[in-house]
Amino acid sequence: MFQGTGSDVGKSLLVAGLCRVFKNRGFVVRPFKPQNMSNNAAVTGDGGEIGRAQALQARAAGVPLSVHMNPVLLKPQTDIGAQVVVQGKVEGTAKARDYHQLKPKLLARVLESFSIAGAGADLVLVEGAGSPAEVNLRDGDIANMGFAEAADVPVILIADIDRGGVIASLVGTHAVLSDDERRRVRGYIINKFRGDPSLFDEGLRIIEAKTGWPCFGVVGHLEAARRLPQEDAMALDQRAPSEPDNGAIKIAVPRLSRIANFDDLDPLAAEPDVSVIIVNPGEIIPADADVVLIPGSKATLSDLKDLRVQGWDIDILSHHRRGGVVIGICGGYQMLGRRVEDPDGIEGPPGGADGLGLLDLTTVIAGDKSLFEVVGTEAQSGHAIAGYEMHIGVTSGPDTQTPWLMLGGTRPDGACSKDGRVRGAYVHGLFAADIFRREFLGQLRADRVSTSAYEIGVDAALDEVAEALESYLDIDALKNFFSSCQTG
Repeated sequence: MFQGTGSDVGKSLLVAGLCRVFKNRGFVVRPFKPQNMSNNAAVTGDGGEIGRAQALQARAAGVPLSVHMNPVLLKPQTDIGAQVVVQGKVEGTAKARDYHQLKPKLLARVLESFSIAGAGADLVLVEGAGSPAEVNLRDGDIANMGFAEAADVPVILIADIDRGGVIASLVGTHAVLSDDERRRVRGYIINKFRGDPSLFDEGLRIIEAKTGWPCFGVVGHLEAARRLPQEDAMALDQRAPSEPDNGAIKIAVPRLSRIANFDDLDPLAAEPDVSVIIVNPGEIIPADADVVLIPGSKATLSDLKDLRVQGWDIDILSHHRRGGVVIGICGGYQMLGRRVEDPDGIEGPPGGADGLGLLDLTTVIAGDKSLFEVVGTEAQSGHAIAGYEMHIGVTSGPDTQTPWLMLGGTRPDGACSKDGRVRGAYVHGLFAADIFRREFLGQLRADRVSTSAYEIGVDAALDEVAEALESYLDIDALKNFFSSCQTG
């Protein structure tokens, strides 16, 4: 199990990279994360949902997705509450204090999933959440040491040197752990090092002297990570700033407070002649944007209200009047209509609100959650798309008679305005389809379309990360350590 000395130290990426390393060495590898918190999720073949990071790790390992790779997924809907997904299915919502009481009841199901996920595997790489140093949360823990103890798995710590204080973070973690937990930690990895790693040799000696833990390696910055899907919304803060005068196609994306499945943006951002501009609260949507793309949302009505508070509704309608293109995906699609209703309070307090009115549609948030992997075509061009649906709600109205997509050859999805400048659909991931994406961009500016292959690029980036880890880490020592875990 890989645990961090803090959040955002690079656990997800290193586990993904090691999944690819050991896959390349002939091992059957599976990823596992007992508890995750993210509104970026993936649909599994067995009809559930897991965190996007575990989906990437499974891809790195070359194995199909399963709900048992991430048995507890928390999807924040408010500042104090989240939707609780257990073994792929929604089981309700809980405030943080209530969830703390619920955790011990979930442990048996987490262990059940761990057993199922590991069946037939040579190696299971487990990712923790947050940090075991948060000892105030230790009671009932299922994300870090509580799981490690219950499943009897050893732990390797990951520490981020880029943020500073890496010696203190490791020594401090050692100080607050119990004696049993200290013994469970078998070593550590230093992540995100810049420059000559030999300059940190003295630091390694100090850490080992104070903790007794050996170092499995010092990992430099992994540039290929920029080309991989990100799970945490903090990744939006780390996107490279756009270049306003480079002539690129500009796609502006308002950063909704409950933005979900924002990896829809990754294939667009990977294009060399496309600039994806994240518009943060307090900023205006650029007047020279070619496209405004309203992303998915975990709480459509709440984000629709925030969109108006920010004045983005005015920006979007002005953009449309100037002849600009407006795209909505999932929750963003719902916002494009005339009205959104949540009579049962599924995503928050019961109520409703007027949408942007750019499509003649009404959405009622009700019924079961749709969780499907889908394939289909763009209705007008016939270009192939693939992706997944992950939403609650039924959308109807005159503009659905001109759907954007056809799924499975017969089922319409989404809607288009008569002039084609406003389009929306429930399908996530459709921009990963290379020909569809190129044609979409070509309609905006024919001279700015590349021949990039997104999915091939993701696998190439995983291979680059794995190759880098082979050089930075003592992989043979890790392999021997894993072997001793299986026999001991």
